[in-house]
Amino acid sequence: MSHSLHLLTPTALTVSNPKPHSSLFSATTNRRFPLSSTAFPSLTVKSSSADPSPSVLVSANGTAAAAVLSADYSSSSIEVDAVTEAELRENGFRSTRRTKLICTIGPASAGPDQLEALAVGGMNVARLNMCHGTRDWHRDVIQRLRKLNEDKGYAVAIMMDTEGSEIHMGDLGGASSVKAEDGEIWTFSVRAFGSTLPERTINVNYEGFAEDVKVGDELLVDGGMVRFEVLEKLGPDVKCKCTDPGLLLPRANLTFWRDGSLVRERNAMLPTISSKDWLDIDFGIAEGVDFIAVSFVKSAEVLNHLKSYIAARSCNISVVAKIESIDSLKNLEEIILASDGAMVARGDLGAQIPLEQVPSAQQKIVQVCRQLNKPVIVASQLLESMIEYPTPTRAEVADVSEAVRQRADALMLSGESAMGQFPEKSLAVLRSVSLRIERWWREEKRHEPMLLPAIGSSFSDSISEELCISAAKMANTLEVDALFVFTKTGHMASLLSRCRPDCPIFAFTNTTSVRRRLNLQWGLIPFRVSFSDDMESNLHKTFSLLKARNLIKSGDLVIAVSDILQSIQVMNVP
Repeated sequence: MSHSLHLLTPTALTVSNPKPHSSLFSATTNRRFPLSSTAFPSLTVKSSSADPSPSVLVSANGTAAAAVLSADYSSSSIEVDAVTEAELRENGFRSTRRTKLICTIGPASAGPDQLEALAVGGMNVARLNMCHGTRDWHRDVIQRLRKLNEDKGYAVAIMMDTEGSEIHMGDLGGASSVKAEDGEIWTFSVRAFGSTLPERTINVNYEGFAEDVKVGDELLVDGGMVRFEVLEKLGPDVKCKCTDPGLLLPRANLTFWRDGSLVRERNAMLPTISSKDWLDIDFGIAEGVDFIAVSFVKSAEVLNHLKSYIAARSCNISVVAKIESIDSLKNLEEIILASDGAMVARGDLGAQIPLEQVPSAQQKIVQVCRQLNKPVIVASQLLESMIEYPTPTRAEVADVSEAVRQRADALMLSGESAMGQFPEKSLAVLRSVSLRIERWWREEKRHEPMLLPAIGSSFSDSISEELCISAAKMANTLEVDALFVFTKTGHMASLLSRCRPDCPIFAFTNTTSVRRRLNLQWGLIPFRVSFSDDMESNLHKTFSLLKARNLIKSGDLVIAVSDILQSIQVMNVP
């Protein structure tokens, strides 16, 4: 059965359904959806020979077009993540998870079996934290992930996170963690000790540390997970008393407060990308990572510089800005505009602003990213207790639920998956909470009232935006099974994701790297398939391949859009 989109006026589209076959369509004929564009010169159109002006936006004819499938199509292939494929077969379109999940890889999760367990558990992106481990260690992990993708059919993307040049601790002499107890006296030192550190001694990477701190200052480790009070300065050493006990982790960030305010003058003088970071970036480019996350971004300038550096090497790597400082918040919009995505690094952010301001800062960052069409990751301490315990606190579950309700694109595990005792269980908690909150949202029909400002820089971009906004509205109103988007660059898929429709979005691209990068965006199920500029053929080739894999069935209702040929098509799977 087919449906047509008739261009009745310059400002409206009408869905006509002359032969409704179910109660769904009997209640949804002749619905109108406003479009702000006044003309559509690039749209696929049908027009009569007598009147060459555009009159109808083309929809595929399911019965007739099925006959155009050729033998070439039957020999083609389509690639989709193996875990997603199993979920689609078992539970159907609408049960698929929309929120993406990121796992930091560390000693607890770097082995082949552990990586596969995380992939099976729903890991969409693997994060490599360059604060820890050698480049050889990270290279081994990348090779294991690539082999896993190739051998088992997964599509796990790789994100490399730069260390940044903020003040942080050393590697604790090789220990995975050290417990600081209440009242203990510890020494923070800039001296080089070799392989063995004296008892209760911590290296600091910043040579001016002992000169900058003052007696009475408060030191916060990892955003306040452990606190110390400065008691005495002895040359390169600073004696401190533990006032809030906790677990010290290698290379944790250090901030110091004086008279209730963050001391930030010295940090402001440090470069965003250090000399070590540039070497790590060269490593990431050589290894073909999908994302580079930049720590402690202060302005858009450094992001533009990095993107130019990457482009000059003919690479297609997305740059993610980590929002984790006061400077980041002051320049938030320009930073997000210059980036390809953002991360709400709540741990370090909470060390620089009052704790009670972190929730509102998180919500603002998520909203700005959504409005500017940039994927956003909520990170840090989501399930911190699961580093040591097999179940989370109820407060942690509520926190994860709030991030899902805010419609963040992705949630990220840090220490929970990198060095915790229960990486797989931590991931399972994120997955189950995400699925439950998303289902509740759909059941309650909580369509978002968020206004999405126009972001297109050209008329063609504006058309794409309007098509995606209209397609998402139609999908919600008609309760279609899925949205299909055919995209070479991923841009139109991201515009659909920005609208947060009720149904999943099948994003078809012909590029492996684009397919992996789409793994970061809300609601997208990325496929790799070869296609042409003929949308009619693309649709029915795709239907044939998906039906052969038992991922769709005849009668499913889909809406298809494309950045190859700007159009909306509404049809039943033949």
